Amino acid sequence: MKKCFVPICFLVIILSSCSKDEYIDITEEEQLLVNDENNDTVVDDNEENTNDLAVDSSILTLPVSPFNYANILLPDFFLDNDVRNEDNTPNNNEITDNGATLGRVLFYDTNLSRNNTISCASCHIQEHGFSDPTALSTGFDGELTSRNSMGLANARFYENGRFFWDERAASLEEQTLVPIQDLVEMGLTLPELEAKLSVVDYYEALFTNAFGDDNVTSERIALALSQFIRSMVSYESKFDEGLAQVNDIDDNFPNFTDSENRGKQLFMSNQTRCFDCHATNVFVGDAARNNGLDATITDSGVGGITGNNNDLGEFKVPSLRNIALTGPYMHDGRFETLEEVIEHYNSGVQNNPNLDNRLTQGNNVRRLNLSDNDKQALVDFLHTLTDTEFITDEKYADPFIED
Repeated sequence: MKKCFVPICFLVIILSSCSKDEYIDITEEEQLLVNDENNDTVVDDNEENTNDLAVDSSILTLPVSPFNYANILLPDFFLDNDVRNEDNTPNNNEITDNGATLGRVLFYDTNLSRNNTISCASCHIQEHGFSDPTALSTGFDGELTSRNSMGLANARFYENGRFFWDERAASLEEQTLVPIQDLVEMGLTLPELEAKLSVVDYYEALFTNAFGDDNVTSERIALALSQFIRSMVSYESKFDEGLAQVNDIDDNFPNFTDSENRGKQLFMSNQTRCFDCHATNVFVGDAARNNGLDATITDSGVGGITGNNNDLGEFKVPSLRNIALTGPYMHDGRFETLEEVIEHYNSGVQNNPNLDNRLTQGNNVRRLNLSDNDKQALVDFLHTLTDTEFITDEKYADPFIED
């Protein structure tokens, strides 16, 4: 597991919901149920689907047998120990096909908001790598969120398992319920959520298939949404095709242009050290970092949650997979393009008391001194992480039939 950070390593921190800090906490009782390792509502991955209840096909377009979410055939380089060690899937919530199917429907269902206008997918759009192309997202009553919506590709790969820009959620299971309760985003309480979904006809079959009976609980909603989001593994990009051909990330990839190979070389070089932080084949960070966006802290980030002044201005560093699709960038969406992000790390990092020491040189900010060609090469390389199969895959798409 890597423990370092680099200039471009924050190249686009992006991943979780954009909730305001004013949200209703999940009760201790609710969270204990979600985290209970002996929770018997989780269905065995190997169970047959032959007895599944049919779901109303006039409302939802779901296959007779569920899509494969639990046993996706990943390339070998997704199965090495470095990547495995990043997987934050808890033992009590392994992905099941029926569980993720329920999660998919919940993810796209506007019934999860107070006035039936907003779903999870409203702020996490598939064609944009499950992020929002606007700096701030619009909530159920038209009010804007306080932070940018992160992309969800490869959310399962982040060893400490924390979510949101300020990492206030200790797990994905905890995170999924917070936007629903947020007074700007979706505006429901958990009892209201349960009562509302309990009378929606199509959930009777979906909950039964996933958990053995049709009891709608917030704990089960969290489990199913988490299964669906963790199933969102992006592994069919141009980068993946190249790595499969050479089996060594340090080699030039035969399917890359000269500029793309140069960008890959720079990304992993001591000059930029990007790969020290956005590491492994899924390009993930290891912890929240302060990447010098402002000389004076304007958003407390992790420090606002921990109360530790040393954490002020730190934000989560997620995977760079599909990064070309997930702009605008940073927690506040201040950068519209990858070119702006790279220039920030090249020449724009601001010194402040909590600036990560990997961005410093002595008492000063470390500068990269990249040429124009090198900056373009980095942009070209980052575009190779785009997975067009992932952003068009039906099993991650909206299952609701439009009127």
